[in-house]
Amino acid sequence: MTENMISTEDEFSPDVSLSRNDDHHCYELRVGGKIAVQSYFRDRPGHIDLTHTETAEEFKSQGLGKVLAHFALDDVVASGKRIIPHDPFISGYLRQHEGYGQYIDWPEEA
Repeated sequence: MTENMISTEDEFSPDVSLSRNDDHHCYELRVGGKIAVQSYFRDRPGHIDLTHTETAEEFKSQGLGKVLAHFALDDVVASGKRIIPHDPFISGYLRQHEGYGQYIDWPEEA
């Protein structure tokens, strides 16, 4: 097999979508129309408080949470609001990725 051929073992799903669902107070990553990851938030004056992230069992360990975290954090920054990372997953992501520091208000217990 040449380097330009795709193995039958390789799988790629381009049917991934990211969105902010204000009715359910969460950011969503969908794969094939199914909700794979949700990151919940509270919209506060001047802040978005990210509270917890849930990944559907069939989508765990695929790195999709990181994709959604990046999308959600970029959305908060673009909105002009500050990030409050109560969610341990988001908090861990922020500690590993530079670039958001000036937009974070760390909660006391983080």
